[in-house]
Amino acid sequence: MEAHANPHVEGKWSTGFCDCFSDCTNCCITCWCPCITLGQIAEIVDRGSTTCGVAGALYVLINVFTGCGGCIYSCLYRQRMRAQYNISGNNCVDCLKHCSCCWFCWCCCELCALTQLYRELKHRGYNMNLGIYIYIFYTALLFSFHFICLL
Repeated sequence: MEAHANPHVEGKWSTGFCDCFSDCTNCCITCWCPCITLGQIAEIVDRGSTTCGVAGALYVLINVFTGCGGCIYSCLYRQRMRAQYNISGNNCVDCLKHCSCCWFCWCCCELCALTQLYRELKHRGYNMNLGIYIYIFYTALLFSFHFICLL
């Protein structure tokens, strides 16, 4: 996944935290299935060592078993991106943007944070659609397994 970087201000995010609707498609996907967005982000940030499907499935499993632990997992990717692209910020603010104490705030903040990470990679020239088709297979497999376990 080679990127062709667009001009951007060094040390800053290319889009704002609450610019979710600047990419309506990703906003909707992240709203209904944040594991897809996290998987796409992870595959690029980890430079292919983690696949979209594995990262997305791990995000789902962490959320299923902990209730909201996936936000910590996604926060780690925010920290990795900041380090890779020399974006200013700190770990405490990263954690606050991904994790919140109430369900409503978690939904808003976590989803805004994921869409910001997605837009940043897209702005830097990455093809965000790579890996999504493999992920759809893993998601179907995961939900099938979950359904079978409930029987």
